[in-house]
Amino acid sequence: MAVSLPLSANSADLPRRLLRLAAGLVLYGVSMALVLRSSLGGNPWDVFHQGLARHLGLSVGTWVTLVGLLVLLLWIPLRQKPGIGTVGNVAVLGVAMDATLALLPHPHALAARVPLLATGIVLNAVATGLYIGARLGPGPRDGLMTGLHRRTGRSVRLIRTAIELTVLAAGIALGGTFGVGTVAYALAIGPLVQFFLPRLTVPDRTADAATVG
Repeated sequence: MAVSLPLSANSADLPRRLLRLAAGLVLYGVSMALVLRSSLGGNPWDVFHQGLARHLGLSVGTWVTLVGLLVLLLWIPLRQKPGIGTVGNVAVLGVAMDATLALLPHPHALAARVPLLATGIVLNAVATGLYIGARLGPGPRDGLMTGLHRRTGRSVRLIRTAIELTVLAAGIALGGTFGVGTVAYALAIGPLVQFFLPRLTVPDRTADAATVG
């Protein structure tokens, strides 16, 4: 599977975009760890990763990486092409998550767990804005969603909901933590990403130049 690089990435903006991509991916892994440490329930994919870790061993971060690789294989029949951001997503998220989990203590008091959850959700939205705003390729899971949308003609909302409900159900069945944090994430992440994404996206100067011309 060849890795594609957007044509506009061959510009002077590339170092800036790579820096934002790296910062976003590391921060995304950190935010996932914060939500997981709250023990109040994670996003659907992390409930699934946690369930796999509990049943099959290995760390949650390792399963983030392995599942990312497996999902990336599903891009092949969908004729999706990964970008630098896609490969970085697979390589960085799990490592950053495990490193953060190794440093974070296990809080027991609800007064500590709720702020941990809230901080994790907000940082996740900021991280999403940074790495998607770098315009260097979606993560494997986002690419699966957009690839299915393109191939089936179904709405992105319907496809995303179907995918996330499927992995959430599998995660719960495997013993992953589902709770108020899962609901809070589902309700908050959309509006938060909508707020941060336009503010953190690197402008496409190539498109701007073409418009002016």
